[in-house]
Amino acid sequence: MNKRLLIALFLFLLLSTYNIQSNFNFASKFNIRKIIVENNNLVDEKEIKQNLSFLNDSNIFILKTDNINKALGKIELIQSIEIKKIYPDQIKIKVFEKTPVAIIQNKDKKKYFTKNGDLLNFNNLELFKDLPYVFGNKESFEKFYYDLKKINFPIKDIKKFYLFETNRWDLITNKGQTIKLPVENYFFGLKNFLNIKDKVNFEKYKIFDYRIKDQLILK
Repeated sequence: MNKRLLIALFLFLLLSTYNIQSNFNFASKFNIRKIIVENNNLVDEKEIKQNLSFLNDSNIFILKTDNINKALGKIELIQSIEIKKIYPDQIKIKVFEKTPVAIIQNKDKKKYFTKNGDLLNFNNLELFKDLPYVFGNKESFEKFYYDLKKINFPIKDIKKFYLFETNRWDLITNKGQTIKLPVENYFFGLKNFLNIKDKVNFEKYKIFDYRIKDQLILK
């Protein structure tokens, strides 16, 4: 092998190595170095980042959002997420959480009931200690809850919901008042109570009985 051929071979290897190294350095600039989590109030940021640890040093260009959704879908309190790429090496995860609105107690079991109708494991969270208790089943309360929402009934004013075997409801307010509703057509009672509950003349009454159609019995 002559001298010129050796020099040419050496230069070829040198330039090839340089190009490979240069391409590698360029590509590594787009490896994910930081995950930003926002809008989470109930879910610990550490838990979110732990579930996304597989993203560390992966290339931002080949990021698959389905994998992120699947990983965070394992966290019970997360309803949905939004993902934003921040080039060259960061991603931002905006978390939308499920919101408990009541605690359903069926015998000795408790579950959080969310505004979207989901049931979550009960963890005795301080943030939800003042939620109303529901003594009944999820299916019946879900229908009743959506009826309450239709008329903007203030659920926060209710301390307890009782479902009877006849499939009718009693509501106990935070003021200690009892609202007795009929099995059917309970909208009359709910709307009437909304109209009179803050009037001085009705503050002394503890029982608002609407079980007889289109009538109110006060005690």
